[in-house]
Amino acid sequence: MTQNPTYYAHSASGLPEADWQLLSEHLQVVGRLGAKKAAHFGASNLAEIVGLLHDVGKYCPEFQDRLRGSSKKVDHATWGAKIVLERYGELGKLLAYAIAGHHAGLADGREDVENRITPLANRLKRESETKLDPAWESEIPLPQDLNLPPFKIRQGQQYFQLAFLGRMIFSSLVDSDFLDTEAFYDRIEKREARNSVFPTIEELHAQLNKYLAQPKFNDSHGVNKIRAQILAEVKGKSAEEPGLFSLNVPTGGGKTLTSLAFSLDHAIKHGLRRVILVIPFTSIVEQNAAVFREALGPLGKHAVLEHHSAFSDDQRDYKDPDSRDKLRQAAENWEAPIIVTTAVQFFESLFANRSSRCRKLHNIANSVVILDEAQTLPLKLLRPCVAAISELALNYRTSAVLCTATQPALRESDGFIDGLIGVRDLVSDPQSLHQQLQRVSIKHIGDLTDDDLVHRVNAEHQVLCIVNNRRHARSLFDQIRSQDGAFHLTTLMCARHRSEQLDLIRATLKSGKPCRVVSTSLIEAGVDVDFPTVYRAEAGLDSIAQSAGRCNREGSNAVQDSWVYVFNVASDWNTPPELAQYAQACRSVFRQHESNPLALGAIIDYFREVYWLKEKELDAYELLSAIERGRVDGIPYEKIANKFRMIESNMKPVIVPYFGDGEAAGNAEVTRLCKELAYMEYPGRIAKKLQGYLVQVPEYGLQALVAAGAVHAINPQKFGDQFMELCKPDLYDPVCGLSWENPEFTSAEQSVI
Repeated sequence: MTQNPTYYAHSASGLPEADWQLLSEHLQVVGRLGAKKAAHFGASNLAEIVGLLHDVGKYCPEFQDRLRGSSKKVDHATWGAKIVLERYGELGKLLAYAIAGHHAGLADGREDVENRITPLANRLKRESETKLDPAWESEIPLPQDLNLPPFKIRQGQQYFQLAFLGRMIFSSLVDSDFLDTEAFYDRIEKREARNSVFPTIEELHAQLNKYLAQPKFNDSHGVNKIRAQILAEVKGKSAEEPGLFSLNVPTGGGKTLTSLAFSLDHAIKHGLRRVILVIPFTSIVEQNAAVFREALGPLGKHAVLEHHSAFSDDQRDYKDPDSRDKLRQAAENWEAPIIVTTAVQFFESLFANRSSRCRKLHNIANSVVILDEAQTLPLKLLRPCVAAISELALNYRTSAVLCTATQPALRESDGFIDGLIGVRDLVSDPQSLHQQLQRVSIKHIGDLTDDDLVHRVNAEHQVLCIVNNRRHARSLFDQIRSQDGAFHLTTLMCARHRSEQLDLIRATLKSGKPCRVVSTSLIEAGVDVDFPTVYRAEAGLDSIAQSAGRCNREGSNAVQDSWVYVFNVASDWNTPPELAQYAQACRSVFRQHESNPLALGAIIDYFREVYWLKEKELDAYELLSAIERGRVDGIPYEKIANKFRMIESNMKPVIVPYFGDGEAAGNAEVTRLCKELAYMEYPGRIAKKLQGYLVQVPEYGLQALVAAGAVHAINPQKFGDQFMELCKPDLYDPVCGLSWENPEFTSAEQSVI
């Protein structure tokens, strides 16, 4: 009797085949891991099948020869896709997307002119170049029947729900595949396995309660008293069943800690696994993560994961799809109990098709998601975003908390098409709360030239001026730069620079010294500063409300002495086109609600007008209808991923040599990290440390810097243009940050021989 050959999943250079990973072992482990992950949304049997079949195409001599050194490429993923379709029919077809795409990514169902990945239909029809050894069936027994999870159906979105399930199963598969392959290499290389032991939700809850027991959170006076009342009321509703919640609290009402307190209470009462804070801007990720770490005491460092990498490797090609290099480059899988991430990272991942972006998605199930400043979601993708939020709450046991001072009209009852259903308010009387926390007077003062604005800013002792673009902010700052207490804030400054500037601004405000700040809108989102007067260029009403949150934040001044002045820019700095319609709707609200344009009724009217004006643009790329057409054409996973881009402008990160408070210390650290990066086999650890020294510039800006020899790529042979370092430090102003508009500039001192 002939003995069946031994089949392997992964090889190990320099080690005998006896130390290689058995294929049957890998498939069974990935099947078990996937089933465990998908159990959180009732799809264990589906995830187990894709795990068992994902690498079944390796049961052939050609792939085994490749493990032994052959250079011939072997498509090992299509075999499993064909088998699952043959065995399980239409449900098998959904699983075939995940199996066929577990390296290349989820493909479209049918061919399209924009396809980069071979469509599923083409792969299923293509004649196989290898012959599968029937021995696989004895080593990998499959169940007879499969069933869909008992999902709740949303009429008109059934195929969206099916496509969403397919992506979640794909997530369970690729994460399990990554983890088991990584564990194999850890064993053979005698590396210490990754430490995945985190503090429990219960331990974090105890630490937070200890932090909130401090006197400052139990003050019986002024704004602190109202914050304490909000905290108590919201925590009191944590026993409600998982689902959709609204936390409508005015700016300065303590939303950040209140939302964390509710989420941990709610998670404990319902056995939810983690808390995911989704915030609108990368510039405030570090700040919010720092607030959470402080509140969670000694456990914060180990519990809070920031995931907002500005270094993207999604487009990189890997010579070996099973290589350890790919494992190290893969995105975080969000196993930590507290995640702080951006809306871009969160929502683009929910519509992604690449394994590195999707592997974390299954960990959103059975969790609490805090959507901070939900009103900032881009209009052109608003309906797909709302559909995703709704589906997570409906079928993935996810509680979503829409946390904002200006609650957008996203409910179906508000007239939003396919809007959110069953949203529960965590604050019983938001109208009264907005009245109690009204701390400013607000007025539209019409047109202001830059000369007018500079005159007004210089006349104030402490004032914040916010405009709509970086060049305008820099121009205004240059005109007040010689004044006492002049400060500038812009995203042309790296995160560490901005953080140090904000610390200095807060100290200056507290000391009572002159403080005149010119900023872009970055200061509006979650930045804790308190000015007696604010000037704000016309924008959306939600932006105006955020600006007002930087005025008289602690309620220490009378309302009539705390002014927010909204103005129209009467100069060459016109309102950016993407903001013009928001500004138009805002002007309409100022006319209708002149006495209090930030009242709850005014905010509701504003969002209704914005959504009515833009109704046809709320799914600008018609992604939802494209998915529903998948009944005929197949699910367009690749098309969706390519079209779902929350930020259209192609921004590129540049590493800058910011000196910081320690003068040369900051520069020395950046230089050292860049030198280490050049020789790192796996750059993730160094890249994370460099996050604080990045400036995002538009692609044309990067091209100008490259053309002038002002930036260079670090180890381009290995990393391409992923890591670009500024090598002309004079282009980074210690007050205003990076300038790429005149990259030929060098200081006179460096010109002296």
